[in-house]
Amino acid sequence: MPTYVYEVITDSGEPGERFEAVQQMSDKPLTEHPETGVPVRRVILAARIAGKHSPMKTDRALADDKKLDRMGFTKYVKSDSGGYEKAAGSGPDLLKK
Repeated sequence: MPTYVYEVITDSGEPGERFEAVQQMSDKPLTEHPETGVPVRRVILAARIAGKHSPMKTDRALADDKKLDRMGFTKYVKSDSGGYEKAAGSGPDLLKK
C-alpha cells in the first residue's frame, strides 16, 4: 500500500504539520487529521527513484569508507575527546576542536 503525505490546513495559510498515512489507492483522501480532527490536505511530492545520481545511491556510497578513500575523500568521525579521528582517506589522523 502506498504512503501518502498530508498537511494540516492552518487559518493563516502557512504550511502546517505534515504526517504520513498508509492507505489503499482506492481509499478517499483524508479530510481531517486522524488524531486531532483538524482539516488536512494531501501533499504531492516528487517521487524518489533510485538512479545513478539519486540521493539513495549517493548516501550508500558515502557510507562506505573504502569507496570514499578510493574516490580521494577523507572522512572524520567525532571522538570521545571532542576532536575528530580519521576513518578513511589520506588527511591528518586527528583534527582537534
